[in-house]
Amino acid sequence: MKNAPKESLILQKMNEKSAMKYDIYQKTYETFQMVKEIAKEMMVSTKKQVSKISPLITVEYSDMGEFEIRLKFAGDMLVIMMHTNVFEFPREHEVMRTSYVKQDPSRSYCGVIHMYNFLSDSFKYNRTNDVGYLVARLFVNKDEHYMVEGKRQIGLLYNNFVHETINRAALKKVLISAIVYCLDFDLLTPPYDAIKEVSVAEMLENSSNMSIKTGKRLGFRFQVDKDDFVRK
Repeated sequence: MKNAPKESLILQKMNEKSAMKYDIYQKTYETFQMVKEIAKEMMVSTKKQVSKISPLITVEYSDMGEFEIRLKFAGDMLVIMMHTNVFEFPREHEVMRTSYVKQDPSRSYCGVIHMYNFLSDSFKYNRTNDVGYLVARLFVNKDEHYMVEGKRQIGLLYNNFVHETINRAALKKVLISAIVYCLDFDLLTPPYDAIKEVSVAEMLENSSNMSIKTGKRLGFRFQVDKDDFVRK
């Protein structure tokens, strides 16, 4: 009997947190379904327009399952993935200092959708050592408020978490911004000294699997570029 109050507290906490997180998961899942629909429509429309310019330029939409889609446009691939878990913003984040969150701390819990930029050849030639680049991540809370942390203008345009609610028009703008960033984000030649030596084993493996690591910002050796994610 002495343990009854503590057990009751555990059940209460589980009920409150679990219900809240499931609600956020559902809102994020619904958002991701909208992302899928909008992305497919965009790729179909873009493919029609691009085919008039050059039939050699590839534009494809691929549904990889419940939580992932891939958008291929020319030499780029945008992989969009929904995380199945719910996260809370860290205490030092700007969001945590807003009156919106202070009035209801549960508003700081969000589902997350990640957008990664890869080279389309990485998938075409099964270059498993190649790396992707996090272009943006979309946060959605229980009120369907959203914000985007992203590279350059993406993070500046969609960061009004206190007032903005998610909708199709907003999602389309985010997708367009992400794709435009990928197209502007070029593959650079790696420093000569970084690749001047290669072992026989690496060369033999490269012949069968093209194992030299390729990424956009530093060519064969990928690193995050200097303009890190914009956070407001």
